[in-house]
Amino acid sequence: MTDSGRKIQEVDQYIAELPEDIQAITESLREMILNTSSELKEEYKWSMPNYSYKGLVCYLQASKKHVNLGFQKGNELEAIVDCDILQGTGKTMRHVRIKSLDEINPELFTVLIQAAIQLNE
Repeated sequence: MTDSGRKIQEVDQYIAELPEDIQAITESLREMILNTSSELKEEYKWSMPNYSYKGLVCYLQASKKHVNLGFQKGNELEAIVDCDILQGTGKTMRHVRIKSLDEINPELFTVLIQAAIQLNE
């Protein structure tokens, strides 16, 4: 159950300024992230929503055609979660690119977010 008090105004504004289809994807991912753990804190850093627990866990980065659900420790996540949807070649960060609501996989994304939280323990 999401506590609306955990949502911050800067992220509300960020989502409101997105194209309608991208708004729907971003809001759906936001709800899923906040529902994954009551410990996650929503922040607005680097011009996008970030979620932290004992350090950065994940972020949402919207563009005109897709939304990235990103993970700061994505390279470590790849090693512990058996999936092939993480993209990126940076030193540590990885992301899942979502182009439509149909591409949101709540079960898998929740596993990724929970694993990312565990990496900060």
